[in-house]
Amino acid sequence: MAHDKETSGLLDILSMSRDQLQTWVLETDKSFRSKQIYRWLWKQGVRSFDEMKNLPDSLRRRLKDETEFRNLELVQQQTASDRTEKLLFKLSTGRLIETVLIPDIDPYGNAKRLTVCVSSQVGCAMACSFCATGQMGFLQNLTSGEIFDQVRLANDLAIERFGSRITNIVFMGMGEPLLNPQAVLDSVEKLTSEDGMGLGSRRITVSTVGLAGRIRELADLDVKFNLAVSLHAPFDDKRSSIMPVNRKARTDLVALMDSIEYYTRQSGRTVTYEYCMFQGYNDSVEDAAELARLVARAPAKVNLIMYNPVEGLLFQPSSEKVLNQFIARLVRDRVIVTVRRSRGQDIDAACGQLATKSMES
Repeated sequence: MAHDKETSGLLDILSMSRDQLQTWVLETDKSFRSKQIYRWLWKQGVRSFDEMKNLPDSLRRRLKDETEFRNLELVQQQTASDRTEKLLFKLSTGRLIETVLIPDIDPYGNAKRLTVCVSSQVGCAMACSFCATGQMGFLQNLTSGEIFDQVRLANDLAIERFGSRITNIVFMGMGEPLLNPQAVLDSVEKLTSEDGMGLGSRRITVSTVGLAGRIRELADLDVKFNLAVSLHAPFDDKRSSIMPVNRKARTDLVALMDSIEYYTRQSGRTVTYEYCMFQGYNDSVEDAAELARLVARAPAKVNLIMYNPVEGLLFQPSSEKVLNQFIARLVRDRVIVTVRRSRGQDIDAACGQLATKSMES
């Protein structure tokens, strides 16, 4: 089995997949013990071997001797004026990640939807010019356990603050999820399994900058979660100037759109295009017309994002008037369109703003 080991020489039990855990257990015990451990870890959320009461003493001793928990440490918690919560976690490596709990509050003050925005990497290699995380560069991948525990701890907070469990998960935090695919897929399995958190697959959205080959792989894997693609410009030259991923033939708009057509044919699913509105850059009626032409190629909807300014970057959000003109042009061409407003902007928790200010690297 391939497991990462720290200087302790112990296996990180939280990074093991179901199959890896079973293989490890079968070295000394019967198969059903792996299911018991799995349920303790991912359904009950325990982080102590002593709590696994239905295991024999010999197996608990072996767990303590050969494995360990590499837990997230909560370093800082901030609450925005709109009740969005940003959590800063330290990893076992000493590096930091950010997780955001986003409540959708009804007029009576009740949270009708609680979304956790999780990170999949420390930093990001994609270097999109409008994104704070992209300015950090890539530092490390997260394990499936580190991804899962962001949700577990945010869920505990949701119950404490709002009296309800989380309802949705979006992989839209730090990092490019499809550059850490196995950990993302393993975490989704733990989040959706009946032996895990038991969340519906349709409640999970994985967002990518548009890695065409990886999108095709997802189609062949028949994944059940939702796919969102960060488009942000409908013309190759504009997209390439703000998203370096678009400068390569295998990930430019032609390759991306071909992969999305393949994905929707294979999966029968609709794709969501994320489109940040940048003042005077990608928000003209001509941009809207070209965007409508692109998305007509496959079942899709467009999520327009009101850009959240990032310190040191020159982009600004489009005006309401321009936004409305843009929407009108899309609707004329029968594009399904929604608008995502800023949440948690006053604590730098909004889309594109996640970047740890200080970090051990």
